Amino acid sequence: MSPQPVIEIRGLHKAYGSLEVLKGVDMRARKGEVISLIGSSGSGKSTLLRCANLLEDSQQGEILFSGEAVKWKGEASHRRPADARQVLRIRTNLSMVFQQFNLWAHMTILQNVMEAPVTVLRRDRAEVEAAARVYLDKVGIGDKAEAYPAQLSGGQQQRAAIARALAMEPEALLFDEPTSALDPELEQEVVKVIKALAEEGRTMILVTHDMRMARDVSDHILFLHQGLVEEEGAPAEMFGAPRSERLRSFLSHSGEMA
Repeated sequence: MSPQPVIEIRGLHKAYGSLEVLKGVDMRARKGEVISLIGSSGSGKSTLLRCANLLEDSQQGEILFSGEAVKWKGEASHRRPADARQVLRIRTNLSMVFQQFNLWAHMTILQNVMEAPVTVLRRDRAEVEAAARVYLDKVGIGDKAEAYPAQLSGGQQQRAAIARALAMEPEALLFDEPTSALDPELEQEVVKVIKALAEEGRTMILVTHDMRMARDVSDHILFLHQGLVEEEGAPAEMFGAPRSERLRSFLSHSGEMA
């Protein structure tokens, strides 16, 4: 694996008013690595992911993409990215898949997948359509290309959202609880796709409540507790021999202690 992280976060702080959500978090994902963020609700996992994608402004700390640091202006609660073009360039290289599928209801599944590469990246429409059909096949819904989101199950809609993320051909994929809105049966459809992407060697950061998936697909796991990384390590260490009492308790409540 490349020594240069695709995404690196150093000492990140994020607060909403007086509520401090991230209290100095470090994280890095190298090319081809799958990083999972686990922890109780409110531990800061999704906030960390949204800060990494510059969907949220952080108050302190560094964010780097392939060694390039995000430029900031202002300080503390007034800190904002200083270069709009840099933000756009970074965002187009980081595709995010949300808990809710966020598909456009008035567009077919194929149109949903094609929209950003055509309008944002200005790619040739015919080439984008050919690639979009390949990605829909990859996630197992090639036969739903002409359907509308309302005609699909939740699992199929989430797989369409993954195809849409892949169509941007990003350097990394970010998943924010991609299976938590789904029934267990539909959840497995999406888990299967994520596992296949991990096996392809794609760089991914995953916020998940699914400990089995975290164990199966991750190279490295971060356990967040009250805005800090309480413990991190390889899945075998984290699940087999957790060092902190908080992680042991969390895994015990999740039913995933080895």
